[in-house]
Amino acid sequence: MSKLVPPHGSDVINELSLSGDHLIAELSKAESLPKITCSSREEGDIVMLGIGGFNPLDGFMGKADWKGVCDNMIMTNGLFWPIPVTLSTDDEDVQAGDEIAVVSGKSGDIIATMTVTEKYSIDKDHECKTVYKTTEDAHPGVVMVQAQGRYNLAGPIKVLSDGGFPAKYGDLYMTPMQTRTYFNDKGWKTIAAFQTRNPMHRSHEYLAKIAVEICDGVMIHSVLGGLKAGDIPADVRSEAISTLIDNYFVNNTVLQSGYPLDMRYAGPREALLHALFRQNYGCSHLIVGRDHAGVDDYYGPFDAHNIFDEIPEGSLVTQPLKIDWTFWCHECGGMSSMKTCPHKAESRVLLSGTKVRKMLSDGDDLPVEFSRPEVAKILQNYYASIKDEDKVEVKLSGHSAK
Repeated sequence: MSKLVPPHGSDVINELSLSGDHLIAELSKAESLPKITCSSREEGDIVMLGIGGFNPLDGFMGKADWKGVCDNMIMTNGLFWPIPVTLSTDDEDVQAGDEIAVVSGKSGDIIATMTVTEKYSIDKDHECKTVYKTTEDAHPGVVMVQAQGRYNLAGPIKVLSDGGFPAKYGDLYMTPMQTRTYFNDKGWKTIAAFQTRNPMHRSHEYLAKIAVEICDGVMIHSVLGGLKAGDIPADVRSEAISTLIDNYFVNNTVLQSGYPLDMRYAGPREALLHALFRQNYGCSHLIVGRDHAGVDDYYGPFDAHNIFDEIPEGSLVTQPLKIDWTFWCHECGGMSSMKTCPHKAESRVLLSGTKVRKMLSDGDDLPVEFSRPEVAKILQNYYASIKDEDKVEVKLSGHSAK
């Protein structure tokens, strides 16, 4: 019998993806159905529903659930859920009772069918205020919400596509059933998930190693869906993380894998969502560091810590590992945190993301106290390739590259 945490809200993982003859028949039927096109964020949600990452949801939320999630993080059936999972359209013809096909806005492929149980409009500003704590259009999550169609469609779905993630990422892409099998085979009971959309520098390595000390293992879980401009692509990030694991972690203590969602950049609310779906993946803990899932200065550095204390007891089985701001301290002679280091700021190696990107773009070496040399080299090569591509594009446009 598995010793892992149970899935969220149920005893088993509810996968909505079809396969075999059922998939072939549904794809054939879908060709004749009315079609709506989904966004990148919605496509990631569909794939996540297909693999059971959003267990126990069976589709997209209706208006009462949307409002309950926005206002109180509770669906009408009492299930805890921190961020709405919705599908939108501008199509005036689709009505409740219709069966429709959902088409990828990226590939043009049919990726799901849906029985529409409700069509409704929402107050987009209200969703932004409650979930993102802002309506400013500089926030990427606000941009996603405001770009949605005029109507939301609710109802159960059948998922007909894996979004191309297995083909693109191979063994890096794992479903909740696959990670649970992996953990069970290893005999692990307690697993900490490390959420990342970035390569791992020394501070991230330190966080993961703290978790290794107290859990059976760590799953470094990378975003494979859409990111904001300037973020490191998943393939480069994966190579850097693999190099770090191979050289600086004990064998059989770390699993690197990825999941199909786009980042929402919802800060504290997204930290809760990260814990929720990591429960479905079999993780007992989520590492929550400084400004988890944040963007710019929209959230306080430890708002994502505090929100776990504000939700009703029993909302989640997966619990946070709250860790303070970490860094290299010259006086301490190693990695430390604000809780353990008594020294002044000038003794600490703290680099902003902007400064790191500029150093890499300029081909400068990152301090060894900030990044392992093997990791820095991979990132330097990536930034050099970007500069080379930019030079080629400028030259082809008829201008001399400078």
